[in-house]
Amino acid sequence: MGVQESEDPSIEVALQSKISEITFPMAISSSPDWSVPSINSCRKPHSIIFTQTCKNLHFLPLPCFSLPVLHVSSSGCSSPILEEEQSTDFPVIQLDLRLEDPQHLPIPDHAEKLNDFLCGVLLDQKTEELAYEYYKKAKERREFRPERPMLKLLIRYLIQSERWGLVLSLADDFKKYNVLPDGFTFSNLVSCCIRARKFKIVENLLEIFKSDCKFAVLAFDSAMKGYNKLHMYGSTISVHEKMKLAGIPLDSRCYCQIMKAYYKLGDAERVVALFNEFESRKLDPKPMILSQIYKILCVSLGRSGQAFQALEYFRDIRKKGILEDSSIYSSLICSFANIREVKIAEELFKEAQGKRMLRDPEIFLRLVLMYIEKGEIEKTIEIVKGMKGTAKLKVSDCIFCAIVNGFSKRRGFHAAVKVYEELKDDGCEPGQVTYASVINAYCRVGLYSKAEMVFHEMEEKGFDKCVVAYSSIISMYGKTGRPRDAMRLVAKMKLKGCEPNVWIYNSLLDMHGRARNLRQVEKLWREMKRRKVAPDKVTYTSVISAYNKSKEYEMCVRYYHEYRINGGVIDGAIAGIMVGVLSKISRIDELVKLLRDMKSEGTPIDERLYRSATNAMRDAGLDV
Repeated sequence: MGVQESEDPSIEVALQSKISEITFPMAISSSPDWSVPSINSCRKPHSIIFTQTCKNLHFLPLPCFSLPVLHVSSSGCSSPILEEEQSTDFPVIQLDLRLEDPQHLPIPDHAEKLNDFLCGVLLDQKTEELAYEYYKKAKERREFRPERPMLKLLIRYLIQSERWGLVLSLADDFKKYNVLPDGFTFSNLVSCCIRARKFKIVENLLEIFKSDCKFAVLAFDSAMKGYNKLHMYGSTISVHEKMKLAGIPLDSRCYCQIMKAYYKLGDAERVVALFNEFESRKLDPKPMILSQIYKILCVSLGRSGQAFQALEYFRDIRKKGILEDSSIYSSLICSFANIREVKIAEELFKEAQGKRMLRDPEIFLRLVLMYIEKGEIEKTIEIVKGMKGTAKLKVSDCIFCAIVNGFSKRRGFHAAVKVYEELKDDGCEPGQVTYASVINAYCRVGLYSKAEMVFHEMEEKGFDKCVVAYSSIISMYGKTGRPRDAMRLVAKMKLKGCEPNVWIYNSLLDMHGRARNLRQVEKLWREMKRRKVAPDKVTYTSVISAYNKSKEYEMCVRYYHEYRINGGVIDGAIAGIMVGVLSKISRIDELVKLLRDMKSEGTPIDERLYRSATNAMRDAGLDV
């Protein structure tokens, strides 16, 4: 490598020792077509000529055309490559290698080679970033006409690089040159624009291609499919309306997408109307598409409560030899279970069981609820066995809880506890909801030690924020005279971020009221107000009862008036307390008003209440 003489001879030595360490961002060819690059210093002009004795660094694998001169210029910044550590006499040189303005990039002279040239650029990752600039340069040639292979590569590059603005410009060229990419490429372009939320570009693309019927169907189908994936069903319907206005006939895929949109929006009538239109056109869809269309139809009708109509279409599937789907069975069984058609639901269940199409846990839950409602509670155990056996599905917490609650409702709490233990021994895993239900059942039958044991088991499994379970245990502590344990448990649940609800406060107020601990009652009442927990009828009854036991009758009247002002209705419990309170403090006018309010609100007056009220009025000198 030779270095031309300069005004400062010391630069030659530095360059000769360092030039091998320079790494260029753009390789420089030794072809005679290349002009000599030059390096200029920011202090004094120095030029370096690289002769052909240097190692060849090949440029881009493009056709061999005359390429532009590369200028290597320096800025005011220092270059660590050309600086000696112990000398400050050398000029600071920086190499800045860039391609020139795209306006001066060389392209083939022959128009028929332009597409091949652009394909070569697009196929090389090192040069694909220049592709669109070359493409713009090629468009300046009148004889240039883009071809499909090149457009496919260019579209792929623009999608991968997310240059969506250029996609819109390229779409205008489709109209200008009257050339379109292949159907797959264009469908992919529409889908990618939707995934990237470039909806205006999609609208422009659809507008461009609606004039070509073949491409329009593919484009509109891709658009509807993309919008459905994003759950933008209103946009899918809008695309369908544009197709109708443009006179574009729908194919089977389009029918499938628009029916899916209306099904998701719950419009079963439109789904049926579109299906009838689809059948009237006698299209020849692929078996998979036809199966999807029938699936959407049957599921839509089933979920809208038209179970018998859905069953008719399902029978047509068999007659036509269409591939059956497990989701159709699921929809039909759930539909008939919801309307309590036990016989049909059982027939479909056995049929699906024989074909091994019981894959949806929702089927089993609906059947369990149907049997509970019909009072055939023992059949729920058979459902669980079928779920674990033939279907090989895990029994969910919802199903487990539904069975326990069903036995509680139909057979009592003792039966609920028994079935819980049997199902658990059979391998069913309870969840938070089931634990809460069975804890309540254990408390109701007086098995308090088992209730506590199950509660601790529930906490160990991580279900430590269930307010219902806390409420049951706190109520149990109240019944068994353990107020301190109750307060400790409330403090524990607060530390875990579980806020007490009105049920828990009612239990605490009741247990402290029975113990005549008015100080704690007042503290709990203030805490409820502070935490904005609205008191209910039970809350007021517990507070009034607490003050009544402590003979604080004026406080009883105060809370009763507050209860009535807030819209509280008089029931037997609160009426019984207040008749006694008003009788004891001789407030006969308020007692008479209380009795009138009870009569107007339809609250029954029992014999004990009536006797207490009449005695108080006689003591006041009134004739009753």
